[in-house]
Amino acid sequence: MSENQIAKEVVDAAVKVHGKLGPGLLESVYEAVLARELERRGLRVERQVPIPIEYEGLKFDEGFRADIIVEGKVILELKSVEQLAKVHHKQLFTYLKLADKRLGLLLNFGADLMKEGIKRIANGMEDTP
Repeated sequence: MSENQIAKEVVDAAVKVHGKLGPGLLESVYEAVLARELERRGLRVERQVPIPIEYEGLKFDEGFRADIIVEGKVILELKSVEQLAKVHHKQLFTYLKLADKRLGLLLNFGADLMKEGIKRIANGMEDTP
């Protein structure tokens, strides 16, 4: 599957999960339920994946943890906040660069409507679905 095909499935699954659970729960709840929904759709899902970073020749095994990586290609960063901040976008973009991935989705389950809480972040690929 391409990154765009994966993203389409993720968006559909996130809208379904948000519709059933509503906003306001902990990120960890949405992470567990979304991961299960994606697995039900036949996608390979990894949760809380440690991503090493290198700095001046030194390797740090846990630079950060990706909330979810789908099919080894798309990073999902989950939030459950009233409003996304610019730092959330920057954070995901940096994760994409460090992990050498081309696409990430920032999913804010705190939004009133899930479609308002989805932001697509591209790293070296067309930023259109």
